[in-house]
Amino acid sequence: MIPPVSGGQPSRCSITYDKIDTERVASLVNHPNHGASLVFIGTTREMTHGQRTVLLEYEAYVPMALKTMETIGEEIDRKWPGTLCAITHRLGKVEIAEASVVIAVSSPHRADCYEASRYAIERLKQIVPIWKKEIWEDGSEWKGSQTGPWNPLESQG
Repeated sequence: MIPPVSGGQPSRCSITYDKIDTERVASLVNHPNHGASLVFIGTTREMTHGQRTVLLEYEAYVPMALKTMETIGEEIDRKWPGTLCAITHRLGKVEIAEASVVIAVSSPHRADCYEASRYAIERLKQIVPIWKKEIWEDGSEWKGSQTGPWNPLESQG
């Protein structure tokens, strides 16, 4: 486990080369006044757009990645006060069906929990300096920012 960025309170963000312990990440957001908690697990999928993935390989600028992950937690706290967020991302080789990222969120109420969880993964893919190499049967390609059609910074109506 790569140590978190030093600061005031204990970090809920980490980066590891080991398999992610989902229960440990979830435990970081347990709170007696929270009635909702969610755990998002991003895994390596075998087929993408008809192409077979053999494995993924992740690299990161670790100090900046950890700092940016912490920023996501701060953004979530501002948007949904009192909501807790923990993020662990894996580096190195990640096999099919293994977890690359685990995000745990808890809040007093479920609506905030769902919204904050989606916000966390979309922001992570948007701003955290982690790169993945998709390795296929017949080649490979490095990918950077993985933004999708949903922009976490736009207000959802």
